[in-house]
Amino acid sequence: MITYWQQIDGLFTKTKKDEIDSKLPLWVDARNVTRDESTFLQEEYQIEQDHILDILDPDELSRIEDGDSGYILTIVRVPFYDPSAETPYFTGPVGILIKGKTIITICWTDCEVLKDFGANRVRNVRLNDFPSFIVHIINRANLNFLRYLKEINRRSTSIQNEMRLEVENKEIILMLGLEKSLVYFTTSLKSNSLLLMKMKSTRLIKFDEDDLDFVEGVTIDNRQAIEMADTYANILFGVMDAYSSIISNNLNVVMKKLAIINLVMMAPTFVTSFFGMNFKLPFEDLPGYIPVILATIMCLIAVLLCSWLLNFNYETMSAIRRAKKMSRSQKKTVKAETKKLKKQEKKLSR
Repeated sequence: MITYWQQIDGLFTKTKKDEIDSKLPLWVDARNVTRDESTFLQEEYQIEQDHILDILDPDELSRIEDGDSGYILTIVRVPFYDPSAETPYFTGPVGILIKGKTIITICWTDCEVLKDFGANRVRNVRLNDFPSFIVHIINRANLNFLRYLKEINRRSTSIQNEMRLEVENKEIILMLGLEKSLVYFTTSLKSNSLLLMKMKSTRLIKFDEDDLDFVEGVTIDNRQAIEMADTYANILFGVMDAYSSIISNNLNVVMKKLAIINLVMMAPTFVTSFFGMNFKLPFEDLPGYIPVILATIMCLIAVLLCSWLLNFNYETMSAIRRAKKMSRSQKKTVKAETKKLKKQEKKLSR
């Protein structure tokens, strides 16, 4: 879908193609671009086909370059959110082309960053200053990155609380999706950081003093988002490693119980397999009810022995857990007492 915007009295106003004022700068907003619309943009504004294909590629990195037909292309990575997708938080490119008094934004899907500009939710935007407009897009993308990072942290915390009760495959898959989202965010933020550095050093776009100060502020926000993404990713990686070790530990406990049962059942299995049809069985000459009674007694002894071993294993594990809890509580009490002593020492020194 292609929409046309012009800024009147500081507000973006949607205009029809026939009603465009040629004296004012024009913003052409192309989102959810179809094949016919990409062909129209290519023919109407003389955009190279390779550049359109690069913009519509979801894996394209941020960059700035000039086109052969007299326009400047800038590609920025922005965040997206789709609750129905396998990875709900992901990133994609937005192409920004400057040609004369027209600035064109192209995105392969619906972009929340561009929605905010059309709804006039971004302050101090001047459409007659195209370099500042591009930096505003990057700044809005940084704010969305930070907001989505906080949401990812909240979702990971809620999933961890559910995993403490019971670890299921559903929670593990959700955690893996959040982990992939953090990787995408980190890669895109670093790509935008390199773009900001190149924009300050290139001659394709010229900034005035106010714009340079604004670029520095956007660069600081970008670094903050990168640090947050790295921190959350490290925390999530550590949590996944901890839960994988817990799962393996639980599996080891189950395997120990199965090994105990196997050892208990090995003796009667050995006896029954040794005395086959070719051997004379013990108690063969006795009446029929005596071997049945003996076999029942042996089975009861085996069951009692197995239950005793399992209870002994459970008691030992519970005793170890109690000892760990006691040690933790003792550590807490020692820390509390040391804090009290330090406070008393400070009061005495005063």
